[in-house]
Amino acid sequence: MKVVLGSKSLRRSELLNLLDLDFYVDYVDLDEYVESYTDPKDYAMQVVKQKGKAVSNKHQDELVICADTIVVVDEVILGKPVNKEDARRMMNLLNNRSHEVMTAVYIKYLDYEEVFVEVTKVYVDKMTSEEIESYISSDEPYDKSGGYGIQGRFSKHIKKVEGDFFNVMGLPVNKVYNQVKKLINKH
Repeated sequence: MKVVLGSKSLRRSELLNLLDLDFYVDYVDLDEYVESYTDPKDYAMQVVKQKGKAVSNKHQDELVICADTIVVVDEVILGKPVNKEDARRMMNLLNNRSHEVMTAVYIKYLDYEEVFVEVTKVYVDKMTSEEIESYISSDEPYDKSGGYGIQGRFSKHIKKVEGDFFNVMGLPVNKVYNQVKKLINKH
């Protein structure tokens, strides 16, 4: 069974490698616009379905895995910061409190299709304005939802994680592994 990862995220490729699957990457660049949604979970599911269907239409006989990760504070979705001011705003929102990281996953193989969302709660320590300025002056915040990567420089500000740590990095490894294992055993 061929496996296609529909994501250009290097981090997701690294995480999928942990599953010992023989896969290759092929993604479709889409505008991640969702006209209406009921809550952040619904938004993430709609985005990953768009990506997943576009990739699975190109690879109809292969197992397709796509994912999309968002950071949510008070039901507000934090995307990738567009500039330093936006990164500062996000860091101030995350500072000294908890937030949720949601990864929506799309898995399709032949007539099987599933979409699920894994939610992890992340607690951020109290950061000084100097720590925030130092962090947003680095390159790290600008290509990540919520303006941080848990595995990078920001890790020193993470007090606690409730749930799947790998989910915060972009792929709930255990849940994806168990779903794929069930599929492989069926076919």
